[in-house]
Amino acid sequence: MSDGKKSFGCSHYKRKCAFVSPCCKKIYTCRLCHDDKEMHEIDRRCVKEVVCLVCDTKQPASEDCKQCKTRFGAYHCSICNLYDDDNKRQFHCDPCGICRVGGRDNFYHCPKCDICLSTYLRDSHTCVEKVSRANCPVCLEDLHTSLMPSHIPKCGHLLHKNCFEQLLKSGNYTCPLCAQSMLPMQKAWESMDHEIEGTPMPDEYKDFHVQILCKDCHTESRVLFHVLGLKCHQCGSYNTCRTAAPEGLTEKGSGATPSGNGAASDD
Repeated sequence: MSDGKKSFGCSHYKRKCAFVSPCCKKIYTCRLCHDDKEMHEIDRRCVKEVVCLVCDTKQPASEDCKQCKTRFGAYHCSICNLYDDDNKRQFHCDPCGICRVGGRDNFYHCPKCDICLSTYLRDSHTCVEKVSRANCPVCLEDLHTSLMPSHIPKCGHLLHKNCFEQLLKSGNYTCPLCAQSMLPMQKAWESMDHEIEGTPMPDEYKDFHVQILCKDCHTESRVLFHVLGLKCHQCGSYNTCRTAAPEGLTEKGSGATPSGNGAASDD
């Protein structure tokens, strides 16, 4: 606790109090410090006692020290037992059950997704039932209470922004949950068009058709086979995969079904 007194807080929060953990009775400056050190997690709502870092007085959790009258934090939430001297425009969201940052006016709570979203997404995002209650599909860490910002691609699934950026750096542009493209891919598909146009297939495959499913628009279609990619007739995407061949389709050549993939196609 001495380190907390010198800095009036920790690496996670600037505050002038520490709390008595209701689970193990140990004193920590914040719940994150507790969870980093202990083999169990603390329930922030169950905190009943705090210790003033100015005068060392142990007391019931409140906004101010009953002994020296020090205000523990510029922001205080009595529900979450959150104290913070940094102005992050914090606000408590009742449906989320936790405090958020960024200003209440800039966010609204989507009841279906069960998360606070930026107001500019109000009429444009795809709802996914309780999407924030799942873990990040990349790092498998909690999304709902994470201090890291999240990213919502077009499909509506949620992942940490940093994990999203790492996916792009590694060349993965599709959602790890549903495989839908997470970026505008029109230019990439146009480039694929030109590449396919300049790469004619052997004569035995020129009239060979296959059945595909588009992972972007979820449309099935019958298309000409090409080893470089299979283009969706509906939206023009190459983010497709082979499905069953049309009934009665006669294959040419050796009789073996080609197994070529496109830019994001798979068997």
